[in-house]
Amino acid sequence: MTIRLILAIVSTLLEEAALAVVVLWGLPQLGIHNFPLAGLIALMVAWGAYAVISYRIGSRALGKKPEVGLPDMVGSKGKVVSPLDPEGLVKIKGELWIAKSAGGRIDTGDEVTVAGQDGLKLIVRKGD
Repeated sequence: MTIRLILAIVSTLLEEAALAVVVLWGLPQLGIHNFPLAGLIALMVAWGAYAVISYRIGSRALGKKPEVGLPDMVGSKGKVVSPLDPEGLVKIKGELWIAKSAGGRIDTGDEVTVAGQDGLKLIVRKGD
């Protein structure tokens, strides 16, 4: 078991205990004496299901590899947003990057392929 799973179980149990205390002790203090036990059970089951679903979705998101980043850009294809003569902007995977042409001028709308990087600047060549 990972620490994240253990913390999720403990926090869910504490939330369920707090819910039971509110219903069994807090509501009678406010004059509400007839809260059905079946309602409490249904509420706790729903809260537990929500916790399990949230944990699974969150774990999947945390384990997902980032889709865009400089190390993974080589070989990616994109479009020129502003002419590269020799520098300009390209759009790759929905993100704008400053790019430098590996060859000559590349016009707006042309497809490019990332050939490398120079610091935070991409080196691109006209699409294959």
